[in-house]
Amino acid sequence: MQFDPLTAVSSVDGRYRDQSHELAEYFSEFALIQTRISVECRYLAALSEMPHLGMRKLTAGEKKLLGSLAAITLEDAKIVKKIEKEGYEGIPATNHDVKAVEYFIKKKLAGTSLADVSEWIHFATTSEDTDNIAYALMLRGAMEEFIIEELDVILKTLDELTKAHAATAMLARTHGQPASPTTFGKEMRVFHARLSRQLEELEKRSLLVKFSGATGNWSAHVAASPDVDWREFSRDFVESFNGKKGIALRLNEYTTQIEPHDTYAELFDNLRRINTILIDFSQDLWRYISDGWLAQKTKAGEVGSSTMPHKVNPIDFENAEGNLGIANTLFEHFSRKLPISRLQRDLSDSTVKRTFGLAFAHSLIAYRSLLRGLDKVNVNKDAMLAELDKHPEVIAEAIQTVLRREGVEVPYEKLKALTRGREVTMADFAKFIDSLNVGVKVKARLKKIQPGNYVGLAAKIARGDM
Repeated sequence: MQFDPLTAVSSVDGRYRDQSHELAEYFSEFALIQTRISVECRYLAALSEMPHLGMRKLTAGEKKLLGSLAAITLEDAKIVKKIEKEGYEGIPATNHDVKAVEYFIKKKLAGTSLADVSEWIHFATTSEDTDNIAYALMLRGAMEEFIIEELDVILKTLDELTKAHAATAMLARTHGQPASPTTFGKEMRVFHARLSRQLEELEKRSLLVKFSGATGNWSAHVAASPDVDWREFSRDFVESFNGKKGIALRLNEYTTQIEPHDTYAELFDNLRRINTILIDFSQDLWRYISDGWLAQKTKAGEVGSSTMPHKVNPIDFENAEGNLGIANTLFEHFSRKLPISRLQRDLSDSTVKRTFGLAFAHSLIAYRSLLRGLDKVNVNKDAMLAELDKHPEVIAEAIQTVLRREGVEVPYEKLKALTRGREVTMADFAKFIDSLNVGVKVKARLKKIQPGNYVGLAAKIARGDM
């Protein structure tokens, strides 16, 4: 069957392709081949700068040629795959994806002034040296260009909601039951604060990579050139991929043949915590819509139900919740699987790493769904206040606490007898207050407590004035 978004097995490449296709720049097979070529070419250029190694220095033009090799076409990538799977123009099939990249580069250098240094390509390294740097670069690129950027927009939107509705009183619920009032802005500030903390951790994170040969000891390097400080060279080479800010790559000097991926697990756990917060957020927004506290804008021609014409479904929040769950299942598997490798290495991590794009795509789809959903909702202040006024019992906490301060005996029990399991009115509270043996000023203060004003410091919390 010919490939088309309609024939795709994965919804990421099918139904949601228009929402996540940009990630192909970092997580496709093409991107992996391209990044591997870039790493190998940069390594060759770095070797040429190493004194006492035996490789000649490259000219500026030759370095420029090497840099341009990474700008491969789709046809170039297909040639790499042919070298790996079938063989190509006298090169036998390697059945090894990184070796295929090495042979491709050598073929490209044949007939150029760099032909004499082509055997320095992939010098003393193992495939994991190239591969783990390539994956770290792809992860960093996707994180910085898409994931962090989209999360920043969510944070900004939450901040706007928080400040706009800092004092919008709302019934709170604990255990699903009416509880002491809050404000909508304060509830949004909670999510904003949780998300901010996790995003701050994400942005300052670093990724460890290895560049130390077959079993992590620089053995071939030392055998070939014992006078070179290979640890320092590797450290400098890895850090040459870093900019002045952003997620940094750091050399892990203590590895087997593969980097243990502990920092990958930390990254994925960080993303999983972010997504879990957003699942919590999606479910709360869904409930506020269900209660009529948030109104959704309608869109001409859009259908909420195939049979019930009146419906406007909270589909964006439901879509976000579902996609975040899928992403988290994958992130959780990555974190459990990748730090484990039999002895010096096994290849079970290889196929797992090729699914990174799925987890990132489902996350990105969810973030964009959330933003669409937030763009459609308006806060219904009147509905919030009306619901709050239906539950005057929520001020019982305030009254019994004031009475404790005034030295009244067993005030909690008195309010419990008045309110628990009963419908009460503000008139009931007024009658109760009048019966108390407390001063006139205390009674006046108690009568001023209303469900709509019993929100404590919620507005200040929402505005960040604490």
